[in-house]
Amino acid sequence: MAEDFKILAFTGSLRKGSYNKFALLAAKKLAPEGVAVEILDLAAIPFFNEDLEAEGVPEVVEEFKRKIAAADALLICTPEYNYSIPPVLKNALDWASRGADSPVNGKPLAIMSASPGMLGGARVQYHLRQVCVALNMKVLNRPEVFIANAHTKFDENGNLTDEYTQKAITRLLTALADWTIQLKK
Repeated sequence: MAEDFKILAFTGSLRKGSYNKFALLAAKKLAPEGVAVEILDLAAIPFFNEDLEAEGVPEVVEEFKRKIAAADALLICTPEYNYSIPPVLKNALDWASRGADSPVNGKPLAIMSASPGMLGGARVQYHLRQVCVALNMKVLNRPEVFIANAHTKFDENGNLTDEYTQKAITRLLTALADWTIQLKK
């Protein structure tokens, strides 16, 4: 890729040893030439509350929205909680969607998930896609990356050791960059 391409990545997990955080760290290392992946922690974003919003949008939320606006595309890697989206992720998307100048409107997005289960977070991906339709985000349909049995794919230091998954993440990042560039034409 000839030009610099910026992907902002975040996860719905707050857990220190999260496989989804590990997958984002792997994505940062596996990004194709010319693609930079910045990982953002959502932990500091307060719960959405219209009263809080009316008092003035918190600076941490404003910064989150600025980073989304500055990125060419987004990458979300999230666990599945009770067949759905973790509250921290839904909350961040709710904040980002607010206002006429919402930075998620029309923003290209790729989704991946990691889980110790056999489905690799498939249900959360499909639910997240529904939410992203309401936000008018441009979700990449393929390739799909479901990291099943995640506890067997990362070493004790959180490094992705599974070659198939490494290739899948690289394909996803390449497809996201290519597709985003096509959308801008």
